[in-house]
Amino acid sequence: AVQADVSKEEECLKLLEETKSNFETIDCLVNNAGIAIDTTLEDKTVENFRKILDTNLIGVFLMCKHIGTYMKDVQGFGSIVNISSTNGIDSYYSYSMDYDASKAGVISLTHNFANLYAPTIRVNCIAPGWVNTEMIKELGADYEAQESEGILLGRFADPKEIAEAIYFVGEVSTYMNDSIIKVDGGKRC
Repeated sequence: AVQADVSKEEECLKLLEETKSNFETIDCLVNNAGIAIDTTLEDKTVENFRKILDTNLIGVFLMCKHIGTYMKDVQGFGSIVNISSTNGIDSYYSYSMDYDASKAGVISLTHNFANLYAPTIRVNCIAPGWVNTEMIKELGADYEAQESEGILLGRFADPKEIAEAIYFVGEVSTYMNDSIIKVDGGKRC
């Protein structure tokens, strides 16, 4: 494992160098780093908004730029899977407008990098809905029950279900490119 703050370009480059020195190839990059700082509009600060954009959007840009360029120009193959969110597509919450904006930006980066790196590197995006993670547990059972009512499957995803979608898009479906895949259990109308 290599620890890096993806919002810092020098750490992304260090991660690339350490990965190259320990592995023969980089087959798949999954851009999964993300943070949320949910607050009311009155409590939102420019500092926190930038912190979210630096991790969730700039981090994806830096990793796609450096590792994607290595995949394309040096090894000639690879796959990139960016993790967005349904918050970047059609699930908006005023207390997470900064997170929502960052995840919409990830979708835009996915389209741009798919076009830039074609035909040798595939770039796709998974957009999960609610997922049972430690962060979600902090919201409480009542909130989870309320949000689950809007999901056709009636529950939040297990992290393994999202991992399976990432594996499918990144490794199995070799003709998929420039796709945005919602994995959200279906949304009630």
